Amino acid sequence: MKVFVKFDFNAVCAKILSEKLDELDVKYKILGFGEVEFLEKLSSQKYDTFVQSLDNYHIEIVENQKSILVQKIKDTIVDMVFNEDANINVKTSAYLADALGHSYGYLSNLFSEVTYTSIENFIILQKIEYTKQLIIEGNLSLTEIAFKLNYSSVAHLSTQFKNTTGITPSAFQRIIAKRRAIQKK
Repeated sequence: MKVFVKFDFNAVCAKILSEKLDELDVKYKILGFGEVEFLEKLSSQKYDTFVQSLDNYHIEIVENQKSILVQKIKDTIVDMVFNEDANINVKTSAYLADALGHSYGYLSNLFSEVTYTSIENFIILQKIEYTKQLIIEGNLSLTEIAFKLNYSSVAHLSTQFKNTTGITPSAFQRIIAKRRAIQKK
């Protein structure tokens, strides 16, 4: 039997962080976007235990300031794309600049320098992942998905989807439908 799961990446990470920090019995506050503020001095042994426990989930502590800001950019983009309440008519550049307190030019250059790809490419990847999730859920048409993700048309969404995945969204829908039909047998 197969099941399809939907999850909120930020909520999952916050839950893991909370559980691991509670196990260490330290006072902390989760600030959002992967930021944790320790409210007491942490011994090096507890810190090492914390880092090691996060490694099991492929979560790592970011210590370089540039990497920290790039991670914040990624988290903000993921929140923007996947957030049901996000204002989809806001320009990405304005959204990122407002959310992170830096000019979009600076953020864009930094992101490219650290990740060797552009913010635009990262946004496309996130939108395609969300499109896949929405197709799997099966509650929305491709037109509704294109509108929800602020695409100018279904054709634009389809082009980006095919360029990213190698197949069209319609072909992906058919694959999902066939898998579900097989599972019901």
